[in-house]
Amino acid sequence: MNDRPNISRRQILTAAAAGVAFPTIIPRSAWGANERIVYGHIGVGGMGSSHIVPDACAALCDVDQNHLARAAKRVQGTPLLTDDYRRVLDRKDIDAVTIGTPDHWHALMTVHACQAGKDVYSEKPTCKTIAEGQAMVAAAKRYKRVVQIGAQGRSNPVAAAACRYIRNGQLGKVNRVDIWHPNNYVTGEKWGKEQNPPSHLNWDMWLGPLRWRPYNPEIAHFNFRWLMDSGGGFVRDRGNHALSIVMWCLNADTTGPVTVKATGEQNPNTVYDAPLTMKVTWEFRNPDWTLTWNQPGTPNPRLPGEWGATYQGDKDSLVVLGGDGGCETEQKAKDYTPPAGGFQPFLEPVKTDPTERHRQNWRRCIKTREQPVMNAEIGYRVITLPIIANIAYQVGRKLTWDPMAHRFIGNEEANRFLSEPYRKPWRM
Repeated sequence: MNDRPNISRRQILTAAAAGVAFPTIIPRSAWGANERIVYGHIGVGGMGSSHIVPDACAALCDVDQNHLARAAKRVQGTPLLTDDYRRVLDRKDIDAVTIGTPDHWHALMTVHACQAGKDVYSEKPTCKTIAEGQAMVAAAKRYKRVVQIGAQGRSNPVAAAACRYIRNGQLGKVNRVDIWHPNNYVTGEKWGKEQNPPSHLNWDMWLGPLRWRPYNPEIAHFNFRWLMDSGGGFVRDRGNHALSIVMWCLNADTTGPVTVKATGEQNPNTVYDAPLTMKVTWEFRNPDWTLTWNQPGTPNPRLPGEWGATYQGDKDSLVVLGGDGGCETEQKAKDYTPPAGGFQPFLEPVKTDPTERHRQNWRRCIKTREQPVMNAEIGYRVITLPIIANIAYQVGRKLTWDPMAHRFIGNEEANRFLSEPYRKPWRM
């Protein structure tokens, strides 16, 4: 692997001028007799910044010094500040880490954190490839780590109401779920110029295991989502949320599709290679049902919204919007009370927003050693759907999938996409 660089003296002085303190070692005993959880936070820009626990933070890591400086102002004490996550994992006083990096880092960091004895809260999407997902599941089991994937819809009371309604048979047998979603983003007609990265960004560490490419401001930070190499489009991004709710509502976490077909169109005015539009169909057997992703799709007029799904059963149908921290469903589901002994989805008994409830579920499980609601195995099963959809799009044909062997049947071209090489010297 790469040598583990320290923050340079120039960076220290720059950060100090911005009011940032640099590292002191925080002893494990300093958190008191209650054995309080001590955190390291990896990736602290964007969503990653929301995971910071200001009074229990021993380390902050980000490859962007601006992110790091802003985050450091929020925490108590003098945590380790670094752009190399391995320095966080080396700390013996850290019990758990949050990972809020770009998608292509999630699996590698999660596996390394499990190997280092840390419990993990990793943002969605779970991983890039099937091989990565399998490695995450294996590492969580082998090292007995509590891993929560940040698909917080499973901690959303409204999504739980929809799940309760469907799982208690109010739609009858569900035979179809249709998701609608807007198109992927584009840059417009002009692609930003490749250039030297800004001085505050460690571009080599931002890329990490990705193949090398020159810095381009149209990639970092947010727009990596529209490249197949680093993102995979909305079907993998918000799709992780929407598909998590579908699999939950249909009690399908231990199953998988048997076929997948995907089509899409590129926008000629952008070099983003995730397709602008995308239509996906997954077919399931025993029980038989069909799942579709429609980008763009038509909102259900009963409950229109930017993105959502219609669940169609042989008795009734239900509309569910969103599936992350924001979610809505029809009033009939919110008003429904299950019968005695009926299915009741689990939610942490706290009155807070879904994202914080999701984190609290993880924190409680760290102490009890239970499995959280969106553990590594469930997270892997869910993200399998968009991963194989993108593969079907890339090979340009309908594919047959073996959900037990986690491979395509009779198509070695497609199977070559199940894992991807890492740029040296990175390895799982």
